[in-house]
Amino acid sequence: MIEVAIMIEGQNGLTWERWQRIATAVEEGGFVGLYRSDHFTNPEPPNIDSLECWISLAWLASHTKRIEFGPLVSPVSFRDPVMLARQALAVDDLSGGRLTFGVGAGWQVREHANFGYELLDKQRRLARFEESVEVMSRLLRSDEPVSFEGQFYRLHEAILLPRPNRAGGPPLLIGGNGPQRTLPLAARYATEWNGVMAPPATIAERNRQLDELLRQQGRQPADLRRSFMTNVVFGRDDAEVTHKLQGRDASELQSRGFMVGTADAVVAQIGAYADAGVQRIMLQWLDLDDLDGLAALAQGVLPQL
Repeated sequence: MIEVAIMIEGQNGLTWERWQRIATAVEEGGFVGLYRSDHFTNPEPPNIDSLECWISLAWLASHTKRIEFGPLVSPVSFRDPVMLARQALAVDDLSGGRLTFGVGAGWQVREHANFGYELLDKQRRLARFEESVEVMSRLLRSDEPVSFEGQFYRLHEAILLPRPNRAGGPPLLIGGNGPQRTLPLAARYATEWNGVMAPPATIAERNRQLDELLRQQGRQPADLRRSFMTNVVFGRDDAEVTHKLQGRDASELQSRGFMVGTADAVVAQIGAYADAGVQRIMLQWLDLDDLDGLAALAQGVLPQL
């Protein structure tokens, strides 16, 4: 059975009050988890409220009881991987083992320019990300001191103490659809691969590629959980769906991997991703104040899965 979680954009007007209300709604609604982006800003103005990601996750760890959670994803372009691993270990332990540790290379030009972080060109950015994933993975999984000499990061007999309560620390999630670098990196290091906004046929093909890459690494396909994040345009009836579409074409959005429609339509679309090998789907909920709609989504969709 496929699992359904909620994902929100933390830089899109998120405040403490909204975060607390959303966390309660997600937990009480029966969703399996709550995930959020890790950004300073949106790609385009205006500037609006943006709640710091890891502080908010620490709050979630101690103020919820059931849901899993994590960043989708924390960019190493403005977060040091050693500190990220240390934070992830602590938050996972605080939550009783409910964190999924999502990491990425970084991509958004505006926030890096605004705050003085170096994004790098694509090739060097991916090279930095690969090093950071190795650093984080080794620090979380090794009970012996770690030494590492790379282009971007250097460690000398480094060890994180106390060791994580979960063997190996929180599960490491790598997101992205790229077959050349992202998928091999996920096959080598990750516990979970997260595909992003693509049609079921593309996700099915990426899953087949991952199966082969995992075997090449001496791992089994079942060793890597497959998840998928996409936007949802949900309405309690057709009129509400039309209103929320705001003139956009539903079929065109669906061809790009968006979920569009009433509960029955969303259930059918989720089923297509389950058939493509997705085990958990994160539905991006953009209206942070529409808690009635979120409750209706839970009541209409979850019982049918």
